[in-house]
Amino acid sequence: MTLLDHLIARIRQDGPMSVSDYMAECLLHPELGSYSTRDPLGAKGDFITAPEISQMFGELIGLCLAQSWIDQGQPSPFSLAELGPGRGTLMADIMRATRNVAGFHEAAQVLLLEASPALRDVQARTLNGFELRWIDTISDLPEQPLFLVANEFFDALPVRQFIRDGEGWRERLIGEDSGALAFGLGPDAAQAALQDRLTDTKDGDLVELCAAAIPVLTCIAERISNKGGAALIVDYGDWRSLGDTLQALQAHERCDPLGDPGQADLTAHVDFEPLALAARATGCAHSRLTPQGVFLERLGITARAQALAKSLSGSELEELIAAHRRLTHPAEMGNLFKVLGLFPAHSAPPPGLES
Repeated sequence: MTLLDHLIARIRQDGPMSVSDYMAECLLHPELGSYSTRDPLGAKGDFITAPEISQMFGELIGLCLAQSWIDQGQPSPFSLAELGPGRGTLMADIMRATRNVAGFHEAAQVLLLEASPALRDVQARTLNGFELRWIDTISDLPEQPLFLVANEFFDALPVRQFIRDGEGWRERLIGEDSGALAFGLGPDAAQAALQDRLTDTKDGDLVELCAAAIPVLTCIAERISNKGGAALIVDYGDWRSLGDTLQALQAHERCDPLGDPGQADLTAHVDFEPLALAARATGCAHSRLTPQGVFLERLGITARAQALAKSLSGSELEELIAAHRRLTHPAEMGNLFKVLGLFPAHSAPPPGLES
């Protein structure tokens, strides 16, 4: 049975499903989901992330977290955590960049939140030699200082989509049409979570809600507010959701999100405003939302690129220049991706970010 067969059977039995349920099935179905059955990263996968583009990204993230750890008095022990670690490349670069930070590795307990068994195996190989612990849910984080990075994690959390209709909203649903999947609309209904969006939207506007993000963010913020630490949330998106951002990538090419379920990566842009508000509700401070390019330049990526370039030539040098541009240039990832930092109310924000 294919995932398409499974979804159509479910729709025929239960009726149309939300976009959120559809995303969850496509990504995390235990036997047919794209994250559950294969490694979606890299040249042979569906997409590539910043840590796979260049070591510079992970090195600067690691030094940023290490400086925050120093600024907060070098607590020991502490959790060094990553959400959705992919192949483990980012954490490997973090560990390499911080190996000479006195006491950092000795105090760190490395935790990885990963749902995919296939990716856990890859992470174990990438991080061979380090003591690791995988966690299944965010609530498994120990009650101790937390220094965390989430790079392209929140974009993969399922979203619901609503289209404004007068003073109410109609949910965008996925049903069946002649053996294929098709979008449709549910009945007009009030949505308490969207009440404040009636002031900045008009009829026909589409707004996305990611309910799954709030408990994750709240748990992180509570740990940091109560125990100390810092978090760096790096993802594409903006301050307030507006419009259809659901997208599918298969073999690095955009494709129909409904066309081949389970064989493509599904994501949606992150709405950072609810994340910041959830952090604030716990007493945790958050930084200004900062473009990734600005953040990396403040951390010294150009100087790091120049240092690496001294020993390179030919195609290797060209690849380094291209990687620097891709990570920082406004026309590439520099503006599309944003960084939100979390930190205790009595502390300074992580380096590269402003209050």
